[in-house]
Amino acid sequence: MIAANHLKASSRGIRIRPVALPAEHGGWGLLCEPIVLGLLLAPSLAGLFLSVAAVGAFLARHPFKLAVYDWRRGRRTPRTALAERFAMLYVCVATLGLVLAIKSGGVGFLLPLLFAAPIAIIQLLYDSVGRSRTLPAELAGSISIGAVATAIAIAGGWPRPMAFGLWVILAARTVPTILYLRARLRHLHRKPASPRVVIIVHLLASLMVFGLALAGVVPFLAVAALVILLLRAAIGFSESGKPVTAKKLGLRELGFGAMTVLAVVLGHFVGW
Repeated sequence: MIAANHLKASSRGIRIRPVALPAEHGGWGLLCEPIVLGLLLAPSLAGLFLSVAAVGAFLARHPFKLAVYDWRRGRRTPRTALAERFAMLYVCVATLGLVLAIKSGGVGFLLPLLFAAPIAIIQLLYDSVGRSRTLPAELAGSISIGAVATAIAIAGGWPRPMAFGLWVILAARTVPTILYLRARLRHLHRKPASPRVVIIVHLLASLMVFGLALAGVVPFLAVAALVILLLRAAIGFSESGKPVTAKKLGLRELGFGAMTVLAVVLGHFVGW
């Protein structure tokens, strides 16, 4: 009791929001895109619970990183204890959401989550050594989160080929986008970057989704959305000398992400 009171007293003055919530807007966009895409195309109670589980898992990563940062330095502060508590809370929310999703929708949707688990672990490993901003960590996080859309679609009764097609679309959207943003940010800081590589990756992503569209797995409007992203990258690099902030680039990508989701949804509804 004395220790708990001491912790409570010493925790006063610590800002809760920076510990409880991640600051980056891009992460929220990566989370919302698969959730919104899945729920719009295949709404179900199990899908709703899966969304809660995804939000809980996403939120747990930030306080986990803060706690690990302190553990690696052999220190324990009131912030450490607060981060541990929020991480545990979010893990409980994620677990509860997953259990409720299984009870209401069975276990069929677990397959894409099992496929995504090793990729997500790669991101957590980078987090644990303080390298969450590296390219492998960002790519692993962006790819693994796309499995949520596939899981929601399967829980909503979609056939697996079409459900996994959603994951491919999201990966084709996020992987080139991360490379594009990193290259633009390097230009902002007067560092060398390779626009050619970014354009090639955008082109390959578009061709991959185009092949799935020819096979009838994904709509052709998804291809159109990726072509728009390709043009965005080409125009963006041509304007790399103009002043732009990292925040502005991030906000633009939220809009392009919404455009991609709406294109895929519309494509499935109208059969394009």
